[in-house]
Amino acid sequence: MLKKSLFRKPKNELEYQGEGKLQRPSVPDDLYVSCPECKQTLLKAEVEEHCFICPKCNYHFKLQARRRIRLLVDNNSFQELNAGFQPVNWLEFPSYEEKLTAAQQKSGEPEGVICGTAQIGGYPVALFVMDPAFILGSMGTVVGEKITRLFEYATQQRLPVIGYTVSGGARMQEGILSLMQMAKTSGAVKLHSDAGLLYVTVLTNPTTGGVTASFAMEGDIILAEPGALIGFAGPRVIEQTIRQKLPNGFQRAEFLLEKGFVDAIVSRNSQREYLTTVLRLHQKGGAGRD
Repeated sequence: MLKKSLFRKPKNELEYQGEGKLQRPSVPDDLYVSCPECKQTLLKAEVEEHCFICPKCNYHFKLQARRRIRLLVDNNSFQELNAGFQPVNWLEFPSYEEKLTAAQQKSGEPEGVICGTAQIGGYPVALFVMDPAFILGSMGTVVGEKITRLFEYATQQRLPVIGYTVSGGARMQEGILSLMQMAKTSGAVKLHSDAGLLYVTVLTNPTTGGVTASFAMEGDIILAEPGALIGFAGPRVIEQTIRQKLPNGFQRAEFLLEKGFVDAIVSRNSQREYLTTVLRLHQKGGAGRD
């Protein structure tokens, strides 16, 4: 008696194994990345070549601070300031030390912002870049202190400041000590402005909470990356509070540009050129000179 299985083709690893299951070839995770916006699977090398922008839909991936600095500044021009500052659990908040340790391991940084001096297109600047890999760039006492000191240094040296923001807001584990950084950084920004010096902010996704309510929105020129979420409270919190549905794209960079809260939206692969032009025009205009 003939068996039905006699005429079946032998199975291989690409065929269905069991009911409704497809055995797919394994692909190393470090070779491909999935775009959160268009859901396309992309070669990681291709994304990196495009400044960590999706070549299909222009989605701007989150970018760690040192990678951003390398893309932005002139070669070998960055000199870090106050690199050794370490966070402290002043309020003895439960499990905060473990959270900080995990953030340091994930980001490779001691805290959520990198500050220093550099040149962009040959023009000297003071630069701070917040790191999304460190508790989503949340603002604690060290973040506020480093940014404040950078502005004080820039005022003394008569340097323009370029600031890249990304944040979920003030760090709740540090309570009022975190919230007071809003006033402290704003004071340093004001002194820098009173000296006639330029401050340009670049808002990246997301920039929210106390950072938005302080130094992020205090620039002389405010730029944003495409699609960046920018606001104080998140859309869901606002909807739950006012009991109304918000417009499509509410709090995105394009919405804020339309309403006049942002001066321009600049794609990541054009920011170096754009900032070089701003710095050149600022210098020609004599701003910041006695």
